[in-house]
Amino acid sequence: MNNRTPLRNTLALVIWAIAWLAMFALEDTLDLANLAMLLVLASALSALWLPGWASMLASAAAVLAFNWFLVPPKFTFTVDLHQNALLLLALLLVNWIIAGLVIRQRRLTATAQTVAAREARLRQWGDTLRDTSDPTAHAATLRTALLDATGCTVSVSVLRALGSQPETNPALQVGELDDEQRTALAMCVRDGRPMGAGSGRYDELPDTYLPLRGRGITLGAALITGLARHPQGHELRPHLQALCDQMGSALHRSLITEQERLAREQAQLQATRNALLAAISHDYRTPLATIMGAASSLQEQGERMDPAQRKRLAAGIVEESERLARLTDNTLQLARLDAPAVTLRCDWESAEEIVGAVLRRTRRTPQGKRMRVWVEPDLPLLWCDAMLVSQLLDNLLDNALKYSPADSPVELHATRDGEYLVLAVSDRGPGIAAAWQKKVFEVFQRGEADSAAPGRHTDRGAGVGLAVSRAIAGAHLGELLLRPRAEGGCRLECRLPLRGKEQAPPPPPDELEGLP
Repeated sequence: MNNRTPLRNTLALVIWAIAWLAMFALEDTLDLANLAMLLVLASALSALWLPGWASMLASAAAVLAFNWFLVPPKFTFTVDLHQNALLLLALLLVNWIIAGLVIRQRRLTATAQTVAAREARLRQWGDTLRDTSDPTAHAATLRTALLDATGCTVSVSVLRALGSQPETNPALQVGELDDEQRTALAMCVRDGRPMGAGSGRYDELPDTYLPLRGRGITLGAALITGLARHPQGHELRPHLQALCDQMGSALHRSLITEQERLAREQAQLQATRNALLAAISHDYRTPLATIMGAASSLQEQGERMDPAQRKRLAAGIVEESERLARLTDNTLQLARLDAPAVTLRCDWESAEEIVGAVLRRTRRTPQGKRMRVWVEPDLPLLWCDAMLVSQLLDNLLDNALKYSPADSPVELHATRDGEYLVLAVSDRGPGIAAAWQKKVFEVFQRGEADSAAPGRHTDRGAGVGLAVSRAIAGAHLGELLLRPRAEGGCRLECRLPLRGKEQAPPPPPDELEGLP
């Protein structure tokens, strides 16, 4: 019962009491017709709060009491004058008509309030689903919305993905179900249509099953127990189906978004593979041809060559082999660093040792004699993957030595700039054209030299070195910057963040195994 019902009944009784007191007080002043108007007014006002049946009975009782107390002869139900009888009959009919109109208006108001509440529930449910990235997580919220709308027992089953069946692979099942109900849910999902009591399909079932429908697909179903026995079950069914369809549409959008993401990843992967194959077919062919030619010459004509010629061919084989190894390492590292959730093997490393190891490798090459290195003293330890940072420096130095004049120095600086360690490689080469200063870091892009600069180098690499160097810097939460130099050439600057030991993340789980 509504908690406001006693208050409504009390107000109606007060109105009737005031009306009767007024009629008795004005009995000698007003005629019978005017007193009847007070009775009509009281009947109309009390009908605003009394239930329909009570208002009808109160109006009939009031007319009888009016006849008993006020219509001559008093204290009897006899009516002497025909006009008084007509007055009483008209009074009863008018009271009933007013009560009926008020009752109808109250029903219309209640219906409008119900419709407004349903629209508000649909709007709120739509807002909830619009702002979520995982509609499956709101299966319990859908169950609550259906429960609030019906007061019945509700269960919801949502499929994991397209083609899944609820009895074998449900993503989420809210509410308890028996075997028969699970089978019925599976049929509802498969057919994509409501079923059960009152639906026109399998009416012999005691429960009602509503599908969660998207566009041409069903991704779940809801079970509502006792909906056919609900006093407003027939009126509620479209509203409940709308709630379920909103969930189905959100699940379908989420599924389409996931499929689009997978398609983009597959397209990106295929594009990377195609570019990789193109680069391998072009950039591997030249060093392989050089190696094969030099090796063939040594095999077939080695005895007729002088030592200087054999040494030159052997050096070419070594140089081209190192070029192939560097290209392979860069390509594999780029593929690894592009993978999601990549794990670096970081530790506290000395910048001086990393630079020293790279310098020793570089100076073993003929071009390495042009190297000039300056390391700021007392640099803090760097939390990094030493192999990757070494590979980054190898790429930057190889790029600078390759694209700068043979008689110009290449400088490597390791300094501290606030909370960053800066590893910078500078050269005096032709520089990079302005249009390529951003593209040069993209994979398989070979930057064009500045045409206005002298000493332009014609040899071009695979376009992988700077891309993998930028990926290595990004994996360490740093950045790789290109800064043109006023005196010619360019400066490639890698900025890696410095951390205190308390800020270093713990080692990965496999590194923790076996520790005491």
